[in-house]
Amino acid sequence: MYDFAIIGGGIVGLSTALALGTRYPDAKVLVLEKESSWAFHQTGHNSGVIHSGIYYKPGSLKAKLCREGNRLLVEFCQEHGIQYDVCGKVIVATESEELPVLENIYQRGLANGLNVSKISAEEVREIEPHVSCLAGIKVPSAGIVNYKQVGKKYAELVEKAGGELRLNTKVERIVSNSQGQVLETTQGAFEVKFAINCAGLYSDRVAKLGGVNPKAKIVPFRGEYYELKPEKRGLVKHLIYPVP
Repeated sequence: MYDFAIIGGGIVGLSTALALGTRYPDAKVLVLEKESSWAFHQTGHNSGVIHSGIYYKPGSLKAKLCREGNRLLVEFCQEHGIQYDVCGKVIVATESEELPVLENIYQRGLANGLNVSKISAEEVREIEPHVSCLAGIKVPSAGIVNYKQVGKKYAELVEKAGGELRLNTKVERIVSNSQGQVLETTQGAFEVKFAINCAGLYSDRVAKLGGVNPKAKIVPFRGEYYELKPEKRGLVKHLIYPVP
């Protein structure tokens, strides 16, 4: 019997497994992933941004954890040789009615303890010559990273610490008993004391497998990204965001 079984091999599931193995070194930890590789879905298909936390309500847990996560992720990448770039972010207003919103974002950044600065349209053009705007905010702590690489490193560390990793293992049914749960999968059944649902966009469906009827339903939306040709990548040096 396993002490913990994590359903989902994205960055949340793998980091949860790593944290549990660190906190409970004698525990038997199992990670189940239905795909053929780790970080296959959302973890490997996002904007790759290391967020600063500028938008979140000052004093909120989300603001606190985002700042802390920013620091810890950079430290993790440095420790394990994962390429990243703290390139900074520029938030720009292109219409006069956006200026009060930009000011509000700036004040939030200060309240959240970030090293943010107001920059004029001329100063924006000095660092991003191809951006046309009325004013901007510079957020130095934002950056980019390949989260698929981060997820794969988590998987390596989980396995090195004694955790068991199973790819191509889809959970089809969850049965509760007096000792915990039995996870019936495409690769057999696993008895576990605690099952942890980290299935991302499929987490509502996994919850239903265990007899839970979540009030919320996940409705995913597809986004698309454009990649600049190598010879044109000098056109953009920072993350550039409009006023939300």
